[in-house]
Amino acid sequence: MDTQQIKQRFGIIGSSPMLDRAINIAAQVALTDLSVLITGESGVGKEVMPQIIHQLGSRKHNKYIPVNCGAIPEGTIDSELFGHEKGAFTGAHEARKGYFEVADGGTIFLDEVGELPLSTQARLLRILETGEFIKVGSSKVQKTNVRIVAATNVKLAEAVKKNKFREDLFYRLNTVPIVLPSLRERKEDIHLLFRKFASDFASKYRMPSIQLTPEATEMLIKYPWPGNIRQLKNVAEQISVIENNREISAAILSHYLPSDSTQTLPALYKGAENSDLSEREILYKVLFDLKDDVNELKKLVFGIMNSNKSNLTENDESDSLIKSIQRLYAKSTTEIEENGTPEVYKPKIITPEEAFDEHEDIEEESLSLADKEKEMILKSLQKHNNRRRKAAEELGISERTLYRKIKEYDINE
Repeated sequence: MDTQQIKQRFGIIGSSPMLDRAINIAAQVALTDLSVLITGESGVGKEVMPQIIHQLGSRKHNKYIPVNCGAIPEGTIDSELFGHEKGAFTGAHEARKGYFEVADGGTIFLDEVGELPLSTQARLLRILETGEFIKVGSSKVQKTNVRIVAATNVKLAEAVKKNKFREDLFYRLNTVPIVLPSLRERKEDIHLLFRKFASDFASKYRMPSIQLTPEATEMLIKYPWPGNIRQLKNVAEQISVIENNREISAAILSHYLPSDSTQTLPALYKGAENSDLSEREILYKVLFDLKDDVNELKKLVFGIMNSNKSNLTENDESDSLIKSIQRLYAKSTTEIEENGTPEVYKPKIITPEEAFDEHEDIEEESLSLADKEKEMILKSLQKHNNRRRKAAEELGISERTLYRKIKEYDINE
């Protein structure tokens, strides 16, 4: 059976070379009993690959059991997979067969295998190596002949380094790796998939199918689709149900594509010139991180000024203050310069030599930072008639961050 026939049989749409390669590997490995590990982002359709492997293999007439490892509680997953004896734990009123016993001679698909507890991973490794398992609450060793296909959206190699996944199990599962591309890696398939989903929903809801304008099609293809095929399908269904106009323009489509899907909250990041953070967001984060240090320094300065100087010698007092100011100065300049903040945005840094004469300015600037930010938000909201999206764009922050700031400062719109 060639690649095109497999696509037709299993309802796979697309002509991406990366997708074709994944299908070819699945077809070739189907006639063997090798373990297969399918990797790819959430929503790329990993569940279709084990079905291809099972249906094209010699086990197709036996059981095929898909198991979502992430959906089973840690306390019961051993019982679900391997079974238990009567009285093995509270509530075990009778013996129960596990999936590996029920699927003997067939195939088990372990989805989200990276979520398995370490104790369960050890049991799974034993099955892969010897075909043996022991029920919960039993001492009897049982045999099973099961083909295991696993899938994950977690990078298991990194999980191994963090001791969250067994290295030996990783190599046993990864005998044949199949990598499914994300939707943004197969842009040529995005419009085809959208048209298929739109046609399906038109039949389901008994209405004409929606059509995209050329501008909307271009927007659809350029969108990064973090939720992959699952998100694309949801968008097609929403538009099919909600919109009365069957011709969808770019303006209409934009309402269904989250504009802040790739944005992040302000955060320091080395190499920020390659990130999506705006310069203003980086500056805000730097200033907020320095605020606590400045306040702490302020307390120290004024505490020394107002304390009974008879308890300290002049040298002790000066040395303590100078060392505190030097620590703050070194930290602030390092943080700002490392994160590439533009010169025009750099806050004034008080050197140790200037600190004795300008301690009052330090207090005034640190106390007014929140007020200035609140004032900027108020002005922007007033300017744009309380339209948060426009205000957020002008301020250079995400709409989610603006909403959080409005609540934090108790701003009445």
